[in-house]
Amino acid sequence: MHNVVIIGSGCAGNTAAVYAARAALKPLVVKGLEAGGQLSITSEVENFPGFPMGIMGPELVENMKVQAERFGALYYDGEVTEADLSNRPFRLKINDDWIETRTLIVASGAKARWLDLPSEQRLIGKGVSSCATCDGFFYKNQEIMVVGGGDSAMEEANFLTRFGRRVALVHRRDSFRASKIMYDRAKANPKIEFILNTEVREVFNVEKGIVTAVRLKNLETGETFLREVDGLFVAIGHIPNTKIFRGQLDLDPEGYIVSHGGARTNIHGVFHAGDVQDRIYRQAITAAGAGCMAAIEAERLLEEEGH
Repeated sequence: MHNVVIIGSGCAGNTAAVYAARAALKPLVVKGLEAGGQLSITSEVENFPGFPMGIMGPELVENMKVQAERFGALYYDGEVTEADLSNRPFRLKINDDWIETRTLIVASGAKARWLDLPSEQRLIGKGVSSCATCDGFFYKNQEIMVVGGGDSAMEEANFLTRFGRRVALVHRRDSFRASKIMYDRAKANPKIEFILNTEVREVFNVEKGIVTAVRLKNLETGETFLREVDGLFVAIGHIPNTKIFRGQLDLDPEGYIVSHGGARTNIHGVFHAGDVQDRIYRQAITAAGAGCMAAIEAERLLEEEGH
């Protein structure tokens, strides 16, 4: 029997672990398949307060883990494959073992949707990114490409014009899912070039370990051509890691947890933290703050119940 189980070991999960451990709750943190969350595939983080010279993403989450362990948090390699939230204590299946917990913090994050190109995957963090707010600063006066056709793609393209010399927005159709206001804003920006009916087929240069160009294919003519770029931002959405909670937790149509105030979900004793609920900000610092909130909520509930 555990007082607190935390699913996820990114900024949200690790911060929740620090707070819960300092409250002497001995939280169990289930690392998940992507231990460290999205920061584990991020190179340099320059916008996390307290690190004026920046810090590597994997180092930041590892420091958080060490800090939580110092206060008594326990870390478990594996993932939660099933969850029974119908009664308290809640039951979780981790690998092949069932455990019980009085409270649960879901900080399992969200995965960026990628193009699933081998070259793209090998260059993530080396010129390929899914977060303009995180990485745009590194592309001052450089050529940038954004892939996508929704509001997030328009927003990312507009944001990146603050840094890049030029931003090319590539979309595989000739119409957009984006709202009219977001599309109009991007269309009116003189630094944004639209490349429609086109998809990315390959990202160069894996051998050099940096992005230098992309191979594009025009889907109407079949023509392929190279375009030199310094940064490729993939903005085709995120997938929250909530599959095991369908039918139990309130989820929106895209699978994000619906908040019921603070860090609370629709189930008493289950709390949310980070990108699993946050579809707007998706920053390391907001995830960390959400982890703090969830741990405090869990601590107060357990104290009220005499645990």
